[in-house]
Amino acid sequence: MIKSLKTNPLIAFTLLFNIICLGQNDIVKKPNVIFIAVDDLNDWAGFMGGHPQAKTPNIDRLANKGIAFTRAYSSAPLCNPSRVSLLTGILPSNSGVYGNQENFREYLPNALTLMQYFKKYGYKTMGGGKIFHRYNHIGDSASWDQYFIIKTDKRNPRNNNSKFKGRDKNLPHKSLFNWGPIDVNDEEMSDVKVANWAISEIQKEHEKPFFLAFGFTKPHLPWYVPRKYFEKFPLEEIILPMVSNEDLNDLPPFGKKLAKEIYQVSSGKNFNGTGISEHKLVIENNQWEKGIQAYLATINFADKYLGKFLDALDKSKYADNTIVVLWGDHGWHLGEKEHWRKMALWEDSTRTPLIIYQPNKIKNNSIVDTPISFIDIYPTLIDMCGLPSKKNNIDGKSFFKLLKNPTQSWDKPVLMTFGEGNHAVRTIRWRYIQYYDGTNELYDHKNDPHEWINLSGNKKYVKIIEELKQHIPKKEKPQLISHNNMASDLIIR
Repeated sequence: MIKSLKTNPLIAFTLLFNIICLGQNDIVKKPNVIFIAVDDLNDWAGFMGGHPQAKTPNIDRLANKGIAFTRAYSSAPLCNPSRVSLLTGILPSNSGVYGNQENFREYLPNALTLMQYFKKYGYKTMGGGKIFHRYNHIGDSASWDQYFIIKTDKRNPRNNNSKFKGRDKNLPHKSLFNWGPIDVNDEEMSDVKVANWAISEIQKEHEKPFFLAFGFTKPHLPWYVPRKYFEKFPLEEIILPMVSNEDLNDLPPFGKKLAKEIYQVSSGKNFNGTGISEHKLVIENNQWEKGIQAYLATINFADKYLGKFLDALDKSKYADNTIVVLWGDHGWHLGEKEHWRKMALWEDSTRTPLIIYQPNKIKNNSIVDTPISFIDIYPTLIDMCGLPSKKNNIDGKSFFKLLKNPTQSWDKPVLMTFGEGNHAVRTIRWRYIQYYDGTNELYDHKNDPHEWINLSGNKKYVKIIEELKQHIPKKEKPQLISHNNMASDLIIR
């Protein structure tokens, strides 16, 4: 064979040409990836059943088309650590990125992000909106071949008279909440501009497989969207979340602190400059129904433009060879546990949608109730795309086999972290929370889905607690601040 190659250059050239072509075809066959983030979206999506009035036809449409996870959890109940963990595959306890103030490249200078890994193996990476913590910002230049920036963004103007600012006049002056309808066209909203950019990209010719990520900022505060979305949820018909008036009585001191404060885990300070519980302010000023209405409206707004993108994808040449992943970065409280926002380790703070679709390769049209951690998305996507496994500096475990057979067992408890020493462990039945001082909470989701009864003081559950404790990190990256149970210093705004 070697001799014939030397004596017949034409054959050698033909073989070389075929090898090159086969390599190119192999690249073309790699699936594209659409990676869609929805900021601050809890379980108020139709397929998750978090609120009976949620209107999310397009999230539900994708859930029916792909594999929908009803118990998916972020690694942290806060934007920056949650997103950094997902995008690097490294847990907060191993990175030291616990809050919003940490620059992840200072903590993980050599980490290969999910996008970098795909770039390494021939993908074009494109991003827009909010993927890393900052909105309309590239976040990490090494991760992207291109990033869409809205150059005249008026999403959150400081001008009180701006048409983009619709703060309800009856909100208490010192409250940090911002919600209300605004009278603008949809096309003026930043999320619409990002969705339209993403649509334009899948209408183009791409020579390489692509990883296209874009992030909706809604339903992140401020809850300002065009008036028509508010009108879909008449105020007099709003259903409030189910709560217990004695929900805080059996919590340890640090748990009560998280319920009452907007605890900034990077600084140990209280972002609520009033020093008054936000839930108390909401109740005293008759704003609970308005808050629910505004959250539902912003979810519905984001859902509409998710649908516009999905329509465009279905019509594109890439429809049959594109993975779609939709994810939220953490949950959100709207009065449960007398708490608003995220920044806690309960179910409502950490549970968020996850939907994965891949044509012809996985068991689509399935619902998975098994708890899944976002730390496992990175290695799973690698497997789905047939890329070499990442061997080092990754904490997640691929659940690709679960996607191919959703009925199989997946016995991997989910770990969630909110600052050094504060962790939650979730299994199909239990949520165990342990704070920096050793105090804890235990909830039985089989009998107590609202987490109203803390069982940690009951001797009957000692063995269960000991088993769940085994999943708490034994070593953690140190934090510059120390948590305590005293009222935090206020951040005056």
